[in-house]
Amino acid sequence: MKKESSEENIKVAIYARVSTSGKGQDTELQLRDLRTFAQARGYDIFREYVDDGVSGRKDRRPELDRLMNDAKKRKFDAVVVWRFDRFARSTKHLVTALEEFRHLGIDFISFQENIDTSSPMGKAMFTIVSAIAELEADIIRERVVAGIANARAKGVKIGRPSPVIDRKEVRRLREGGLTIRAIADKMNLKRSFVHKTLANCSLFLPEKSGGEIAEMAVQ
Repeated sequence: MKKESSEENIKVAIYARVSTSGKGQDTELQLRDLRTFAQARGYDIFREYVDDGVSGRKDRRPELDRLMNDAKKRKFDAVVVWRFDRFARSTKHLVTALEEFRHLGIDFISFQENIDTSSPMGKAMFTIVSAIAELEADIIRERVVAGIANARAKGVKIGRPSPVIDRKEVRRLREGGLTIRAIADKMNLKRSFVHKTLANCSLFLPEKSGGEIAEMAVQ
């Protein structure tokens, strides 16, 4: 564990979380272990960040967000958690957070897994976790590609269905002098759909003047 000076104790941020308040879940169980750990190591506890009754699947967690903001301000030297899954919602999330801590010069300690990124073994474990995250991402990509290929082979159309367009109405409005933008707004369509419909109907009216054609191209 790095220190800025020999006279200054290491400041740690403690993070604890349970997804459901009560029902046998209590952040105090985590906090008790983490406080004892910090005391045994001679660390100063800068602050305890506790998300009580907050699902780990949520993208936003009030206390975790506060911890990350304080980390960016270098208010502490290390983050101590009870277990990986109390902190991160996925391997990717964990790797991203650890990478940010590394850039900030902040160490990460998981009490249950006995991982400390300030140690050689901890650095090795971080490399392994990063590799696992990359492998997971590759597997997901391969499954998505294989799934799309299989669906197309079965004749399933991929992507959003095209909107139902009244071609006759588009033609009528265009012949009535409305611009592409005006038609799109009136019929609640994307301009690209109106362009495509008119192209299929051969209604870009090439006999118009150059200025009018240029206007249509940018509308």
